[in-house]
Amino acid sequence: MAIAPPAANNKPRINDRIRAREVRLIAADGSQVGIRPLPEALAMAREADLDLVEVADKADPPVCKIMDFGNWEYQEAKRARETRRKSSTTVLKEMKYRPKIGTGDFDTKTKKVERFLGEGHKVKVTIMFRGREVFHPELGRKILDEVAQAVEHLARVEVYPKGVEGRNMTMVLAPDKKAQAQWAAQQKRSSDDENGASSNGSAPTPAADDVADPTDA
Repeated sequence: MAIAPPAANNKPRINDRIRAREVRLIAADGSQVGIRPLPEALAMAREADLDLVEVADKADPPVCKIMDFGNWEYQEAKRARETRRKSSTTVLKEMKYRPKIGTGDFDTKTKKVERFLGEGHKVKVTIMFRGREVFHPELGRKILDEVAQAVEHLARVEVYPKGVEGRNMTMVLAPDKKAQAQWAAQQKRSSDDENGASSNGSAPTPAADDVADPTDA
């Protein structure tokens, strides 16, 4: 059983720091033991060489669970680090297009947008107007619609374009895990269908009448 650490606002009370007379006890395997006097709950935790942890102090009586507090703290810290890692790696990328962009350039830039989205990043798509192009916002909107359609299997439009701001028109795409999962499932089904067709496409067995009789040679 761990030695009770100094009280902290963001940590649960454990063992001798629990102040309730009785607790609603949860066993180490997750089963409900019921309401027990605190000394009895502490004795059960000690007998199992584990800790009694107050997991819901606002309940009446408080809910306590028998567990390995040190391991629980480690797992909580690990989850917090993973959450911070994921949030810190999400970056807003930007890809710039022209209203009269050629097909080759459009495809090249859109493939990069797909890569960014596949890596979990958001993408800001910017249409840059020059000269009198600014008087034709519909050209920029058309490009944005085409980009959104090209990556709809990976992303959703998070921020819709509000028109030309200065000489730019922008749209923000965010990864869509549901769409990505559906697309991956469709790709797998297509692959399975192709493999099944190829395995069933072997040359037919010749009919008995077509097989040469060696005695005829």
